[in-house]
Amino acid sequence: MSTTWRYVLPVEQTEWKFDGNTETFFTWEYDEPREALLQLYAKGKKQQWDAAERIDWSQDLDPENPMLLDDRVVHIYGTDLWNRMTDQERRRVRHHLQASTISQFMHGEQGALIATAKIVQTVPELDAKFYAATQVMDEARHVEAYSRLLHEKFELAYPITPGLKALLEDGLTDSRWDMTYLTMQILIEGLALAAFQRIRDQAQNPLAAAVNAYVMQDEARHVAFGRLALRDFYPQLTDAERKEREDFVVTACWHMRDRFNQREVWERLGLPVEECLAIVDQSETMKVFRSRIFSRIVPTVKDIGLWGPQVQEAFAAMGAIDFAKVDAGALLENDARVAEEFDARTRLFG
Repeated sequence: MSTTWRYVLPVEQTEWKFDGNTETFFTWEYDEPREALLQLYAKGKKQQWDAAERIDWSQDLDPENPMLLDDRVVHIYGTDLWNRMTDQERRRVRHHLQASTISQFMHGEQGALIATAKIVQTVPELDAKFYAATQVMDEARHVEAYSRLLHEKFELAYPITPGLKALLEDGLTDSRWDMTYLTMQILIEGLALAAFQRIRDQAQNPLAAAVNAYVMQDEARHVAFGRLALRDFYPQLTDAERKEREDFVVTACWHMRDRFNQREVWERLGLPVEECLAIVDQSETMKVFRSRIFSRIVPTVKDIGLWGPQVQEAFAAMGAIDFAKVDAGALLENDARVAEEFDARTRLFG
């Protein structure tokens, strides 16, 4: 069955087309690449993998709790609303919430696929074009993996959320190459790593955990790519140009933080939407999650030099300023190591 028929809403209601503003850069400097980016390019070539072979798709998901997540990640868990539900209603909530999460991963990866293809076209340096070309293949593989997980295992999909759609459009319509980097490589990829990590580390279903672990191995390189490129570029900007980018970071991060209310799921399930939104907003687990989603973004934003007073004040208000002390490089290295551990377990028990 076509994925279109898996959506909870007709796809025609969410179809999305727009005109992007793009300047194409050719470069004739073939002999002075940056060593760090070339090393990343070499790693990107070596770490290519086949989603059809590396992942064991014979594994099934539990229809009652597809990714075998603790019910405490459901933000209405333990409330009067949750306690009034039948077992069947709770199963439906788990199924829809988890399918919605994976759907946004899938849509975000398609956005990354388009954005990285744009980076190949717009970035002026050849070494960055080389690495971005490897990322295009990575993103295609991620879309493949998540779409297969949704199509074959969940048999349910959600359209892109308005929040993710708006952020992607900001990055894809700006003609400046660094804004595409900043939106995708730093903000969206950084947010995705934190969201992927929750499933990689908490899902007891080995298929769901493995898909996220392997995607994270690639995404760690992608964030490193953005750090290297922008760390060299942003010191060259004027104060006004840097301020513009800092304002964008603050606005985008508040936007991302506030979009995690799962409105579409509550509406689809016929639950009292406003009651659910109020519960989610006050949920302690949501408050923790909303701060932790910036665990990858904060140290990277600091590292690339977008660390003016308004950025620091915003992250402090979000409860995320302490992540500035995190070693971003060490986090990314750990993501690669965890994926290799998944491979080792597969060889041991496969």
